[in-house]
Amino acid sequence: MKKKTHPVYKETTIVCACGNVIHTRSAKENIRVDICSNCHPFFTGQQKLIDSAGMVERFKKRYEGKVAPKKAKKKDSKKKDSDVQEADPDSEKI
Repeated sequence: MKKKTHPVYKETTIVCACGNVIHTRSAKENIRVDICSNCHPFFTGQQKLIDSAGMVERFKKRYEGKVAPKKAKKKDSKKKDSDVQEADPDSEKI
């Protein structure tokens, strides 16, 4: 291995805005974070759940009466029986 390619891995402290201090090892010294596992709502269980019930009803209410009419489906491009010309049985194909 080449020397001086890896950073120095030293002990450091991570300080959260809530005051929580974590001692670990890193290439950086004295890391400050805004949120940690002690104060994050996902980990503390105090997260606010957005009430998604009623979203469909609000959507329908908002766009009620504004729905564009459906376009008619195109029919198959198959030839009708009246359009097909019958070949003469007496004529031969070369």
